[in-house]
Amino acid sequence: MPTDKLLDPIKSFLQGETPQRWVENALANPELMLIDHANCEKKAASTAINLIYRYVDKYDLLKKMSKLAREELRHFEQVIAIMKKRNIEYVQLTAARYAAGMRKGMRTHEPEKLIDTLIIGAFIEARSCERFAKLAPYLDEELASFYESLLKSEARHFEEYLALARKYSPDPIDDRVEYYANLEQSLVDEPDQEFRFHSGPISD
Repeated sequence: MPTDKLLDPIKSFLQGETPQRWVENALANPELMLIDHANCEKKAASTAINLIYRYVDKYDLLKKMSKLAREELRHFEQVIAIMKKRNIEYVQLTAARYAAGMRKGMRTHEPEKLIDTLIIGAFIEARSCERFAKLAPYLDEELASFYESLLKSEARHFEEYLALARKYSPDPIDDRVEYYANLEQSLVDEPDQEFRFHSGPISD
């Protein structure tokens, strides 16, 4: 599938694009970008596994999250292999405010908590995909090829999270999607103090 066609649903889902200033920050911090990318893949796998533990009665969720966790761990392995090849030490980093910020306002009762978790997952995957595509034209051949190879799976993960949210919600989810779209875009646009894969642009 051509990249533009692949990204069209994601661009429609997200409220706006990643600021160009963030792209400049990423290019100025290639080691940090890869280290935090590895962290993101690891966290994505962990989220899927946590859902498998928490919602054992939902077969479709179990099946899709099991596959997603394996794919995210494979991506993690690929990132750390690139890091090793480039002599980048895998060090501990503080977390971006993005994920915690996305959980702001999450409902605590079920099934609403599950629905919100799945919608948040859709936004995280969609933004990751959008950023891979935005970065790829500026990267060296190896890294550009790798990031382009991730687009299809990240786009599918976004669609699966959203489909599961619709499946398990007793009510339409449009209002919650709009709420998280506004919240997510504010986190992407607002300046951050430290560069991370899901940070906003770094304040001067």
